[in-house]
Amino acid sequence: MKNRRGRGRFIFFCLAPAVILFIIFMIIPTIDVFRMSMFKWGGYTDDKTFVGLQNFQKLFQSDKFYQAFQNSVLLIVLVTIVTFSLSLIFAAMLSREKIKGQNFYRVIFYIPNILSVVVISAIFSAIYDPNLGLLNSFLNLFRGQAGVDNPTLWLGNQKIVIYSIVIAMVWQAIGYYMVMYMASMANIPESLYESASLEGAGRITQFFSITLPLIWTNIRTTLTFFIISTINMSFLFVRAMTNGGPDGASSVFLSYMYQEAYTNSSYGYGMAIGVMVFLFSFALAAILNGVTKREELEF
Repeated sequence: MKNRRGRGRFIFFCLAPAVILFIIFMIIPTIDVFRMSMFKWGGYTDDKTFVGLQNFQKLFQSDKFYQAFQNSVLLIVLVTIVTFSLSLIFAAMLSREKIKGQNFYRVIFYIPNILSVVVISAIFSAIYDPNLGLLNSFLNLFRGQAGVDNPTLWLGNQKIVIYSIVIAMVWQAIGYYMVMYMASMANIPESLYESASLEGAGRITQFFSITLPLIWTNIRTTLTFFIISTINMSFLFVRAMTNGGPDGASSVFLSYMYQEAYTNSSYGYGMAIGVMVFLFSFALAAILNGVTKREELEF
């Protein structure tokens, strides 16, 4: 009995600091965001006016919010599909194929992940420069003088700016997830692949029948984490590369919230946007958790 009490106290004192910090820095601020979304407040004065759900009514009537929502969903879908597809392909190639300098390629792929978003944004802003950028200079080899006279505005064209940001975000994330999947693939017994080869299964069949099912738990975990983090990362890239332009074409959830709360001094309205981001993230995580759930395979 004394051992049980002592063990319970030990667990309590180990968990208490983490729980207290979680409550102070996560639960209370989250509740406060919901509370402040009910007020009309500039954020810098004590003049607060309770308006109930008026901020949310204004939100659902805003074309800018729907544009930011559309851009956020587009970024989540495109960045996730491209990043995870390429990460899995490169991980499988470097894990199973005999390629010289595998460690070198691992390091090269991982380097973008250790760079800050500001540095990556500066690199791609230079690449996308309409006059001196590497991308237009390369394309001008095929377009000739017409390309020089009418350069493509990669960050200034409303139709393509969001796709330009997608490329930068994929480049930043792909190496990290590739390394994670390589670690999972390294634990798969080679005998499974040898047996599949004897049965006549090719590399692609082995990848979908053996590799993917056996690392699915890792994929599922990283997928949920990545999609939620993309909401935050998209704000950083947009803020550093385009600031939401041109004319809101690259605006996302958090950039719109930041603009309203801190630039337009509509703090209460900005918190209403924050509430919607929270609910969207929570719902998305729950949906992903349900859709990707499957029986865990053991080997």
